[in-house]
Amino acid sequence: MSQADTVTRILDSAEELFAEKGFAETSLRMITTRAKVNLAAVNYHFGSKKDLIQAVFARFLSPFCSKLDKELTVMAAAVQEPSLHDVLDVLARTMLTGVHSTVGTRKLSVFMRLLGLAYTQAQGHLRRFLKENYHQTYSRFILYLRAAHPELSPREIFWRIHFAIGACVFTMSSIEVLRDMSMADTGEDSGVEDVMNQLIPFLAAALER
Repeated sequence: MSQADTVTRILDSAEELFAEKGFAETSLRMITTRAKVNLAAVNYHFGSKKDLIQAVFARFLSPFCSKLDKELTVMAAAVQEPSLHDVLDVLARTMLTGVHSTVGTRKLSVFMRLLGLAYTQAQGHLRRFLKENYHQTYSRFILYLRAAHPELSPREIFWRIHFAIGACVFTMSSIEVLRDMSMADTGEDSGVEDVMNQLIPFLAAALER
């Protein structure tokens, strides 16, 4: 097995177990057992459990933020004063074309569960890691939101953004269950893109009120 294969197996196993059990409840032994590698391999490639948690997030967020930055630049060049819908559409399009099309629905759902855990479990090192590595992209996104609604205070922006994140995490982490429920209740299947298209107006309305 090549080193690249070993790293991928460790990350895949860690990602799945963290999403299933949580960060604190998942031991390195559980990860090595599922990945079929020894503990030395984890220590060699990642150094510690904290570093492994950060690597799981980086694998998703680094390409996502890179693409989001490019899409925001394209939007800024095309639209002089982007509306809230413009900004959220860029976010949704990046999620669909840059993430969902690459990793698929299941991986996207797993990552959104991990994102939810980052808020609900005490992982101060992870929040520091996210701020140190992705704060520039996040700040740029928030800047466009504030420009679209300058009347909102920083406090209002903070809470509305985190309420919106909560709605996104719930929806996208439970997407397959929600699609099954939609089929049972309405008789119609809702693809991921359709769900996104329905979620964006909801988020826009929530952020604007």
